[in-house]
Amino acid sequence: MEATREIYWNVGHGVVLPMYLVTLMAFAACAYGCWKRVEVYRQGKAINRLDNLRERITLMAGNLFGQTRVLRVAGPGIPHALFFWGFVVLFIGTLFVMAQADFSQPLFGIKILTGSFYKGYSLVLDLAGLAALFTLFGLALRRFVARPEGLKITRDDYLMHGLLSAIIVTGFFAEGVRMAATELRQNPDLARFSPVGLFVAGQFAALDLQSLKELHRLWWWCHFLLVTGFIAAIPWTKFRHLMTTPANYLFVDLRPKGSIDTIDLEAEGVEHFGVDKVADLTWKDIFDADACTSCKRCQDRCPAFNTEKPLSPMQVVQQIGETACTAPQADLIETVGRDALWSCTTCRSCQEICPAQVEHVNKVIEMRRNLVLMQGEFPGEEVMVAANNVEVNGNPFGMAYAERGKWADGLPVRHLSDGEEADILYFVGCYASFDKRNQEVAKSFVKICDAAGVSVGILGKEERCCGEPLRKLGNEYLYQMTAQENIELIKGYGVKKIVTTCPHCLNTLGRDYRDLGLDVEVEHYTVFINRLIGEGTLALAPHQFDYTYHDSCYLGRYQGIMEQPRNVLHVAGGRINEMQRSGLESFCCGAGGGRILAEEKLGSRINVQRVKMAEATGAPLIVSNCPFCLTMFEDGIKTGDCEGKLAVRDLAEVVAERLATPLEIGKTGPELTMAAVTALAEVAGRIEPAAPEQERLAAAEGVSA
Repeated sequence: MEATREIYWNVGHGVVLPMYLVTLMAFAACAYGCWKRVEVYRQGKAINRLDNLRERITLMAGNLFGQTRVLRVAGPGIPHALFFWGFVVLFIGTLFVMAQADFSQPLFGIKILTGSFYKGYSLVLDLAGLAALFTLFGLALRRFVARPEGLKITRDDYLMHGLLSAIIVTGFFAEGVRMAATELRQNPDLARFSPVGLFVAGQFAALDLQSLKELHRLWWWCHFLLVTGFIAAIPWTKFRHLMTTPANYLFVDLRPKGSIDTIDLEAEGVEHFGVDKVADLTWKDIFDADACTSCKRCQDRCPAFNTEKPLSPMQVVQQIGETACTAPQADLIETVGRDALWSCTTCRSCQEICPAQVEHVNKVIEMRRNLVLMQGEFPGEEVMVAANNVEVNGNPFGMAYAERGKWADGLPVRHLSDGEEADILYFVGCYASFDKRNQEVAKSFVKICDAAGVSVGILGKEERCCGEPLRKLGNEYLYQMTAQENIELIKGYGVKKIVTTCPHCLNTLGRDYRDLGLDVEVEHYTVFINRLIGEGTLALAPHQFDYTYHDSCYLGRYQGIMEQPRNVLHVAGGRINEMQRSGLESFCCGAGGGRILAEEKLGSRINVQRVKMAEATGAPLIVSNCPFCLTMFEDGIKTGDCEGKLAVRDLAEVVAERLATPLEIGKTGPELTMAAVTALAEVAGRIEPAAPEQERLAAAEGVSA
């Protein structure tokens, strides 16, 4: 017999008209619901998220059909992706049925579902339905039985799991009863290509034909009405994320990570800055709430939430959505809470992991802008003092301008104010300029450049704070004021390349300053040193040491710079013990978002938690790449009871200790004599000349950092 089946078997072609009418009603209800949601989004300000449409469509297709963002967390990600792919296959299968029954066969006499194609079609659809059912069951167990802490359950969750399960089950029952009445009796060989349907058919095989027909009509109509009910429910329930999440992939911010809108502070007629009402947000900010799937991945990774602070990125997004729907005139800042807003470290961990491409960080920054610029509020008195110091002295410590370049006395550093030229401008930053611990990093970097034959210039007493901590705390006015002064200086000296040891300066000068007119290459020193080594300009004398490496948020997640620092440390002889949270998953030190200027008064200390993660690796050394991180870890080691068990060094310090002497250049690890290594350490000023016994032990065990 021909391998095919009769479409609309038992229900008849007379069902087509009422079926399409009901379907049309379902789509009308869906369209009306979508329009009501659009009215909510339109409360926000306009923003163009349809530029570079080809790139956006490519990103959307990859994220949607590849489920790439969902699969970043394998546990729930794999079953979710399998369910999605299974449901897509079932949907495509339904389109084939519609195409043959309502178009190709009645109009052209062409059967699509026949022969070997039909056999493969039947097998694939049965397996896809089975995979969807099992993965849905697994997801239900996770949500309702083994529910992870913080995973909320709502009425919509029960509706979603129940309705989707019912659609799949009734589909299999309708198929099985049909097969019991047809294929089991007429073409049992064909039935093997529908294994799930065959199993169900076996349960009904004993019924007479009339009973099977009545039962089939019942299951067919149940399945159909459940499907149309699902379509109608999409915009009115949590099902809406089936549309809004793919759309959010299309509406993604294509600017460099961490970009912030630069306010025109001199625009005529503008008297309100930041966000305190729904109308101050963009439509995309409101749309994000509908794209959110409440998976709590952002919350799981938030350093503030994980140290008992009143901030959940997921909750902030949902509060915005609820306010937009129920009370658009309400005060958003009061709704979210000041403590929650000030707790954010802008580490971007939430956005990096979000499977729906929700944008959390800038919403917080915009509300902070309103607090600072419109209400004159700060997270603490110490922040107000720091801001005043920046305004008056150009740095948050209140140190005199003349002291800014004193750290470089006696070093081969050129002051651009003296008319000297240099290969690079080293933008030192406030911490490396004034903090004694971080001054060692600046000195080490200069030594490295000198060894590589790179001349270093600085702005010295003319340099001001880059303004990044102030901007992240919402003080856009003071940020722009200090930024403009730096930009005028840099342009005035005709600088072609800037290198900085601070990731916060890197992001600010290299990205934010472009909005204010600075177009100069800016590079982080870890990338700069890695290239010098690769080009053979910088030679190191490696000696072995064990360490763990901290990916600072503003270098790793914001800039994607993760391999270059590790490569430098490997060349220097390092053996890495990675922390559980590293790379894109790295845990914040607690200083980002301007928190370096504020006291941590709520919950436990973020830096201590990160230090404990480092201690768990068993490595005796944390290597950092950021002055904020170095400062936080120095403090965290003391307050976290890790003194004597753990030390922290900056990458520049590690490299400066391993600069090859002229006699060592061209030699590798085994060829370096202990005398040469000891001499190197003496030059770096780290240890005293070794006694013979110390030499013997060091040769046997290696020299640690």
